[in-house]
Amino acid sequence: MEQRFHTRDFLKRTGLVWLAIAVVVGAINTIGVMAKRFPDPDDIMRLVQVRDLLAGQGWFDMHQYRVNALDGGVNMHWSRLVDIPLAIVIGALTPVLGTAMAENVALVIVPLMTMGIAMLLAARLVWKMLGDDAIAMTCIVMVLSVPLLFQLAPMRIDHHGWQIVCGLVAVNAIMSSNAMRGGLTAGLAMAVWLSISIEGLPLAAAICALLAWRWWRDSDQRQWLAWTMAGLASGSLLAFLGTKGWSDLAVYCDMIAPVHIAMFGWGAATLTALAWFNPRSAEGLLAGFGLAGLGAMAILLSQAPQCAGNSFSQLDPVLVDFWYQRVGEGLPIWRQQPSDILQTAVLPLLGIYASIRLAMRSEGNAQTFWREYSFVLLTAFAIAILVTRAGAMAAALAAVPLGWQLRQWLLHIRTIDSPFKRVGALLAIVLALAPALPLTLLGQSAQASAAPEAKALSASPTKTSACNIAQSAQLMAKLPIGEIYAPLDVSPRLLLETEHSVIATGHHRGERGMVEVIEIALGSVENAQFALEARGTSYVALCPDLNEAQIYAYTKPNGFMAQLIAGNAPEWLEPIAFETESGLKVWRIVAN
Repeated sequence: MEQRFHTRDFLKRTGLVWLAIAVVVGAINTIGVMAKRFPDPDDIMRLVQVRDLLAGQGWFDMHQYRVNALDGGVNMHWSRLVDIPLAIVIGALTPVLGTAMAENVALVIVPLMTMGIAMLLAARLVWKMLGDDAIAMTCIVMVLSVPLLFQLAPMRIDHHGWQIVCGLVAVNAIMSSNAMRGGLTAGLAMAVWLSISIEGLPLAAAICALLAWRWWRDSDQRQWLAWTMAGLASGSLLAFLGTKGWSDLAVYCDMIAPVHIAMFGWGAATLTALAWFNPRSAEGLLAGFGLAGLGAMAILLSQAPQCAGNSFSQLDPVLVDFWYQRVGEGLPIWRQQPSDILQTAVLPLLGIYASIRLAMRSEGNAQTFWREYSFVLLTAFAIAILVTRAGAMAAALAAVPLGWQLRQWLLHIRTIDSPFKRVGALLAIVLALAPALPLTLLGQSAQASAAPEAKALSASPTKTSACNIAQSAQLMAKLPIGEIYAPLDVSPRLLLETEHSVIATGHHRGERGMVEVIEIALGSVENAQFALEARGTSYVALCPDLNEAQIYAYTKPNGFMAQLIAGNAPEWLEPIAFETESGLKVWRIVAN
């Protein structure tokens, strides 16, 4: 039976669980926050982007001018919406705490705030349908999911956490009882979601397909899809104007562009008209759906046919081999390590099992709710199979039915008389919630004893390094400002800690610079000298322990990167000494 939403009691229960988890998670990450040990280069680039905004860069100007400055910088595809909470916290606290401490506070508060909102939305779904007893378990399941916790933990300030929030808002909205309010809310949530990252499009399409199925089953439900598309179209237009303005109307495939807004607008207008006429025959309704879908596809194919496929399909083959195919989180689940497969798959599968169980034991509206919820969850898991990082969204949705299931399991264990059977049952639950723990322990042992060559070939490029670039930043700041040649995953940290520029970071809009970085690393010492002097590059920087650099060296043992790692720097590179060992190697390019 669906419960009414009592704000004070609900917020109290959810807030207490979140507060306890936030204190623990925050304490665990304290040292990492103070040292700014970011989990991913994208988080570093996000902070660089916010710093530029606070320093006066235009709201609509998304260029990173210190990345491939020779070509005028790189126009990032990221949304300003994610910058807002970070800029507010840093801007408000800087006069009181200073910039460094204000940033540290933002690195903790903003992700934990995102976690709290996500927990609130997931807990609302379970509390709405099953009561308050499963709230705590749902929140606990969320932090037990490694992919989900990774996206919501301190330091994780990139956009993935906010995508999860938008997805949960949309699901909450379509599970409400009012078509206009719920549909508009779902559409606006999806508009913000897609503005942040177009990766949300498959699940957003699945939600719209579910609403179309509601209409197909019952014409009285037709307003759901019409209002949702209206919210999506209008929200996408407002988000575009609010974050991009009229300055850049070019067609992009990696973000919501005017062509996508036109598609949404066509869909909204067509489906609103269809709902108004309300055809009674199945043929008429099918024709209306076809007109909406085919018309939107015609707009795309006529205005941006290149966007009909994978937006990365046009990447340079060198970039595909040495970057795209090594970004593990963007690859299918079957391309991952066994422990990562288990962490991504087991909790969503258990959630699907629990959701189907709830549908089978329910009746009436509750049964419909859980059937529809199972469809959304199944779709989210299918997307996660194809793109591993989408597993966080699947885990967030799975936490709702799995929180209930976990409580049922624990209640059953209390009825078991044999202590040995109780312990066995508890261990089974632990293994279900942390399925990769045995493999993780074995994998760490095997990795420690593996040869460097095996590590380089078997692992994706490590996105963190033992290099303490911040420790060397003070001396580097005294050097004349210039361009630094560095591996893609080191460059964001150099941008954060210094005023120098870099050739490229691991962001595909800077494809030209990325290819040049890789080709220089793989090429001969002579070719590297020619290319870097032609660019006017001033410095070369390297963290030898970074797996990216190790892969270049293993691929081309006589290449430029291999020579640097082996300690065979050419004469045209003058080493720059640091007072303390930081792990970062820096050379000044000496012109002949």
